[in-house]
Amino acid sequence: MSLETWAAFAAAAIALLLIPGPTILLVIGQSLGAGRRRALPLILGVALGDLTAITLSLAGLGALLAASSLLFTVLKWAGAAYLVWLGLRLWRAPAEAGAAPPQGAGRMLRDAYLVTALNPKSIAFFIAFMPQFLDPARPFLPQAALLAATFVSLAALNALAYALLATRLSGAVRRPALRRGLNRLGGGLLIGAGLATATLRRA
Repeated sequence: MSLETWAAFAAAAIALLLIPGPTILLVIGQSLGAGRRRALPLILGVALGDLTAITLSLAGLGALLAASSLLFTVLKWAGAAYLVWLGLRLWRAPAEAGAAPPQGAGRMLRDAYLVTALNPKSIAFFIAFMPQFLDPARPFLPQAALLAATFVSLAALNALAYALLATRLSGAVRRPALRRGLNRLGGGLLIGAGLATATLRRA
């Protein structure tokens, strides 16, 4: 793979990542109530979720999702239901400081991982997107590993930027009424993302 091809892939990945999706909405919503250190499990979850989606795509699940209406529908509804559940949980989260124990790092990592990895559109997208940058005259695995590492790194940095922005906003928000409003805004966005996921159609 030439440097020009890699740079073109990185530029395309950045353009894609700059459009906030369900994963970023989750990162923002969870980071509003957490400090910078507590946002790190979210970033790790995003990276692992994207790595899983890319690996499954390259292994052939993306093609299977494109061919199987039933499999696509099952994965779509599972992801949509999970997003709605997370949105309802954030909507109902206590706004007063100390009203509830902070969410555990393991749960934050799990939520970010599942929301990222359970997006059937992403899996199908990777199988259509990444092969365009692979040189058939060169070994497949080194190229695939480089593209996967590039995308996962960029996705993690993108999620980190949103998380840091949200944690800074969280530090400035002290009044329970305002924090409650932010919780409900984030919860509403997640519920909306879940409903939008439920309406996804195969390309």
